[in-house]
Parts: sequence; C-alpha cells; structure tokens
Amino acid sequence: MEHRGAARLDARPGRVVDSLDTDGTGLDDRRSHALQPPAVAGRRSVDRGGGGQAVLRRAEQSRRHGAHCLVHRCWHFAIGGGIFRTLTAETLCHRGRRRTRPRLDCRAGNAMRKPFLSHPAMKIAVLGLALCTAITALAQDKPADFASQTPLSLRGEGPWYRIELPLAVQLNARQTDLSDVRVFNAEGQPQAYSIRPRQPAPEQEPAPIEVNWFALYSTQEAGDAAPVIRIERSSNGSVIEVQPQSDIEAGEEVLRGWLLDTSAIKAPLEQLVIDWSTEREGFQNFSIEASDDLQHWRNWGEGQVARLSFADEVVEQREVGLPGQSARYLRLLWRSPHSAPLLISAHLLSASSDTPATPLTWSPPVKGSVESPNEYVWQLPTGLPIGRVKVDITQPNSLAPATLYGRLDAGQPWQPISSGLLYRLSQNNSDVLQDQLQLSGRIVQQLKLVVDDRGGGLGSEAPQLSVAVPATEVVFLARGNGPFTLAIGNPTVKAANLSLATLIPDLSPEKLATLGTASPATASVANMAAAPMVVSQGTDFKRLGLWAVLLLGVVFLGWMAFSTLRAAKR
Repeated sequence: MEHRGAARLDARPGRVVDSLDTDGTGLDDRRSHALQPPAVAGRRSVDRGGGGQAVLRRAEQSRRHGAHCLVHRCWHFAIGGGIFRTLTAETLCHRGRRRTRPRLDCRAGNAMRKPFLSHPAMKIAVLGLALCTAITALAQDKPADFASQTPLSLRGEGPWYRIELPLAVQLNARQTDLSDVRVFNAEGQPQAYSIRPRQPAPEQEPAPIEVNWFALYSTQEAGDAAPVIRIERSSNGSVIEVQPQSDIEAGEEVLRGWLLDTSAIKAPLEQLVIDWSTEREGFQNFSIEASDDLQHWRNWGEGQVARLSFADEVVEQREVGLPGQSARYLRLLWRSPHSAPLLISAHLLSASSDTPATPLTWSPPVKGSVESPNEYVWQLPTGLPIGRVKVDITQPNSLAPATLYGRLDAGQPWQPISSGLLYRLSQNNSDVLQDQLQLSGRIVQQLKLVVDDRGGGLGSEAPQLSVAVPATEVVFLARGNGPFTLAIGNPTVKAANLSLATLIPDLSPEKLATLGTASPATASVANMAAAPMVVSQGTDFKRLGLWAVLLLGVVFLGWMAFSTLRAAKR
C-alpha cells in the first residue's frame, strides 16, 4: 500500500486480495505501518478519525466503520503483488502511535512452505509409531527365551518345510498343548508355522482280488429254480468241487450261473468284476445272492453286464456294484438270457473295515518307583496325551492283571484310565508277549499301575514304562537365512501358530506331498523320571519392562499433546 500503513480488506478468510503496496509484498519480517490512508469513503479513516476506507475496486462505503484488522503479510506468502487475508488481527491502539500484533491464520501457506514433520500432530504420530515399534521389538520372542533349541537340517526346495516332532523334543515343552513351540532363523526372527497331529498315510486303492468260480448246471425243465448241487469243501471252508445233485444227461444240461468262493476275503465286498467269453455279446442280467454256509442265501439285488461291438470297437461294462457287506460265497444266476456265459475271470474289490490308525511316537523308557507292594508309580517330565503304554516285563512266565491310573499333578486324585492283562509266557521255545495297554489320549503327567498279586505280580522293582502319544508335525514357512532352529519350553508365551490353510494359501493334498522336510537333531532326555522343571513365579522382568516402556510412552505423548494445545492458544 503506497504511503499507507494499513487498510480494511474486503476479503473473506483464506482468500487473496490485491495489495496497494506491491513493492513490499515480497519482503520478510514485520514492519511498521506508514502514514494512515486518507478518507476515501466519507466517514472514518482507518484510525477511526476522519472517515473513509481504503479499499481497492469498491464503491463508496458510507455505512462502514473503521478498519479493525491491520494486515501486512503472512511470512513469505506473497501472491503476485497480493497478500493473503488472515482470519483475525489484534490491534493495540495508543494515542499518537499504533502497534499491531497480528494473530495470523497462515495454515494454507504454511502447509505449502513448512516441512511435513513440522506439524505438532505429525510429530506426535511419528513418535507414537516409533514407540509402538520399540515395544513390538521388545515383545518379540527370542531363542534364548526357550528351554530347548534344536538345530534343523532342511531337505527339499521349500519354502514350506515339514517337521515330524520327536517325543524327546516334546518332553521339553512347558505347555501341554505345545503352544510354546517356535522356529527361528539365523537372525533370531520367529517364523510363521502351523502345528497339527500327523495324518495317517493315505490308503492305496485296493487291488482286485481274484476268486475261484464254479459252474452251476441245471435242466431246461427246472426253469428259474436254483440248481441243486453237491459241494465238497476243505477244512478251512473253501470250496473244492461243485456237482449237480442228480445226474443230468448229456445235451440236457444248461449253464444257469456261477458260484464264487469269497471266503478268503474278510472285508466287506463292494464291487464284482467279471470277464466272459467273446462269443456272448449284448446285455446280460443276473441275480446276486450271498451266503455264509451255502444253505441260507440272502438277496443282494440284480447285476447287469454288457459287451457291444461297433465296427472295430468294443464297448464293455464288466463291473457290478455290491452292497458293501461280508459274505463267504456269492451265487450268480442268469435271468436274461436264461443261460450264463463261460466265465474267464472273477475279481472282487473290498473296503477296509478299519479306520487308519493314528500314528504314534514312543518315548524313551521311564524309570519308576515302588509306592507299595504291587503298586508302581512313574513321573513324566510334562503332561502328555497318552494313547498307549508299554510295560517292560523282563521275567518270563509273568502274569499280571493290572489297572492303570493317571493324574496331572499330585493335587488331583488318581483316576482309572485303562486296565488289562499283562503277561510274558514261554511256549514252544518262544515268548508270547502282551505288554501294552490302550488309553484314550487323556493328558496325564503321573501314572500308577496296580497289579493283582494273584497272578504273581511283576516283581519287587518297578518295571520301566514307555508311553506313546499321537505324532505331531510342524509346518513352517522359511524366511530369512538359515540355519533354522526349533525352540520349545516357555511357560509364559502365547500360542502363535496359524491354521495350515492360512499358512499355505493354495493348500491341497498334492501340495502337502511336495513339501520339504526339516529333521531335528536327536534330542536326548537324560532322566525321564526326574521331576519336571519348576517354573518360578518370581518377577517377570521382561513383562515389567514392556509395561514401563508403554506407560512412559503414553505419558510423553500426553505431555506433547498438552504442550501443542497450549501453544495453539497463544
């Protein structure tokens, strides 16, 4: 503003207006206002004396009061000879001298000119992020936090590797659910992992079993009646020969069907596959009956096979479904056509009646102690989900009806968990041995065997005991540099395992079959009968340190926020 110190600006907050003093808009620092502008609009001047208002490109302002805002510039913010309109300005008036202390709203200009981290809010955010990062680093698990570290040897391409967890390693656990298992790389960084029971080996497709077949003859006059036959069997029940009940003259015999000897197959029968001579084509229908004694027959429904020829191609249907039941003999009687073809082969497919057994892993022998006559006690290093126990019976001709009890610690009562007959008998220069008891998988740490002394007992000293638990495998994603280490044994850490589907996004049986393997070094358990490690309940300095850092960070962030708000009010 040429020769004028200040003027009331006709601009709303945050807008740019033209400056009358274009020579001074590019200069830094505050400066004293020059002479007051004369009256230009007929009322008061800027200092409320005289009248008028210095406003660029505006009509007469007869009803306007004097200016209350004295504005020079906001820092470096000069826009082509203009100035930035501020939100408020405080004017201190004295006789003969005016001193202005502007309170400027320069947010738009400063956002363009000041560094990003100069904002107090951004400083607080960055400091909070740094504090959280420091807390996370302190809270991260380290190999030294675990009682056992076992090196791993990798085979395969990865990046996923499968570890079959030996029981000797599991015995170092301090949590019964194996929540304290970790895998670390050479830099001590924990790896993403999944832990699960080892799955049974996939069953192979059952191979067809060939069976013996015997022709069933009848006469035309017999119609659909079942042939009456004589059967000769061996001592184990297998069929040796089948003959008609009465003699049939030559030329009158009709091949009505076939008798199949399935006595060697104990599993349920699911499918029949037959082959016959090439002279017979077309569709063939027959009834299927089953028996265990060749006297009483059960209806198993109807069967149909076919052989169709088209030019040089042959289409065959030789399989027939069965109801999935067991039988020692099958009888096939043809309905259409009335006579049966000449069989070439007969095979049966069966289903296994037993579910795959869960893989188990055995512990080293555990030494026990005698609590009282015929009562033996064993202490395990940690609680285990035991599926089977094996008692070492050393003395021949020992017979011991026994009951096995279990509990997790001495503060609980004994609970019966299994019973059975244990023996080692010498017969025909060999030993007949029954030294195992089946358990339900209940987690126990102490075992007690009570023996009925009427069978002679197991001796004055406690026999050694081995326990079997479901085999466990760990699958981890290798990240960083090797060698990798399997760590276990920490009573305070939380579970960190992922589900297998999360760890391996495109999970499939084929993918699992191609995973690399990681073999832990042999972990020895020096004294299985020793008392388990007592976890100290003293001061957890790591946890206290984390809480201290967290509280100090919160206090510091609060102080910074308070300081920022207080400075903003000035």
